[in-house]
Amino acid sequence: MPKRNLERNIGFLLHDVSRLMRKEYNKRVRDLDLTRSQWRVIAHLYRTEGVTQTELAEILEIEPATLARLIDRLEAAEWVERRPCDKDRRAKRLFLTDRPAAVIDQIFDISDDLEQEVFRGFSAIEQMDFVNSLLMVKRNLLEFNSNAADEDTETPDLESRRRAAAGG
Repeated sequence: MPKRNLERNIGFLLHDVSRLMRKEYNKRVRDLDLTRSQWRVIAHLYRTEGVTQTELAEILEIEPATLARLIDRLEAAEWVERRPCDKDRRAKRLFLTDRPAAVIDQIFDISDDLEQEVFRGFSAIEQMDFVNSLLMVKRNLLEFNSNAADEDTETPDLESRRRAAAGG
């Protein structure tokens, strides 16, 4: 059987590029005294401030208990704060304190610099086309996931199917 060229396989390629970008970005933010996990939390809160811990755990694709420990450390260091949720007394919403303001700017400056470097050799139009293509791929994948979720909710559970088969 002939070997496939994994260098051009979209899944492997996206994974490799993502890993290499993360690795380089981690080197560049090392001096900010935040772990990669911590700055990911801060960056996502900057984007979606006010989410619950459960929502943020889903966004970051980590276990809620793992996120809770991260939030505990960030809260103790006064990077984030938990506030009660109006709709659910058990839930807490997450907000940035004033402390990350300067770091956020540094994080985005570092990110902008890295982006410029990785797009070296691309024209402005090629950059825009590349990003637009990735956005289309993302939309398609989100649509697949949305359709799968719809199918899951439409599929009756085993007990419901048994009752229906039994005529009741």
